[in-house]
Amino acid sequence: QVQLVESGGGLVQAGGSLRLSCAASGSIFSINGMGWYRQATGKQRELVADFTNVGDTAYADYVKGRFTISRDNGKNTAYLQMNSMKPEDTAVYYCTAATRVGRYWGQGTQVTVSS
Repeated sequence: QVQLVESGGGLVQAGGSLRLSCAASGSIFSINGMGWYRQATGKQRELVADFTNVGDTAYADYVKGRFTISRDNGKNTAYLQMNSMKPEDTAVYYCTAATRVGRYWGQGTQVTVSS
């Protein structure tokens, strides 16, 4: 079992920045990769960015150049730095961890970008 706890969401004006954190605990050794998804009201959950343990990273086209995913292995924590934010970035952001037996999700953190 892997437990994920997100923090750092909130309200920001368009053009501003936020940093999300995701602290992992439990069976850390089983994690192959971590990432961030988001779900806006009335829409499907979509990938924002993720990374694997071998160093590969991937970003959705709509966040490239604005968002950066990173991690601190010593703290078992993943981050999502969000810059130049837009109102369309408004969503609940979920941290996820992939393992060989399944995918785990955090509870989500609300991000709201005002125009």
